[in-house]
Amino acid sequence: MTTTPDTTDEVPAVTTTDAVPAPTTSTGDDAVLASDAEREHVTDRLRHAAAEGRLTLAEADERQAAAYAARTRAQLVPLLAGLPPTPQPRRPRRGPLTPRARRILGVHAGITVAVLLFLVVAAVFGPAPLFMPIGPAFWLGLILFVHSRRAEREPSPDEAVPAELR
Repeated sequence: MTTTPDTTDEVPAVTTTDAVPAPTTSTGDDAVLASDAEREHVTDRLRHAAAEGRLTLAEADERQAAAYAARTRAQLVPLLAGLPPTPQPRRPRRGPLTPRARRILGVHAGITVAVLLFLVVAAVFGPAPLFMPIGPAFWLGLILFVHSRRAEREPSPDEAVPAELR
């Protein structure tokens, strides 16, 4: 009995090039490495979900282990699948003042206080009748307030985590 080549069950041999996946080039955030802060943010979200009863303890442990083992942001995103997004705060928190901005703002505040003290002393002991330093005090205080709000700040803690991981 002879067999024809059509009916033989041949298993194709696995070559070394078949076993190794071809490298993929990604232009998106898939190739961006995850930071420790991003991993911690994801594990915090998983802990909160487990505390709320959205995840079982076993599932939360499994996802947390995968989060700590993740190398890229793309590996972190699926770990949050099925969880509701965190509510966004009304306004993002502002970071602390930079040392340079703190120093400049301190000088500005010192000059403002010195000018206000001069105006109060001039109003109390000066010859001008009914001199009220409230107008200049208001404008100096307003300028100082605006300066403090627009001063250079360090990045907010909220900016350290990408939007897809929030």
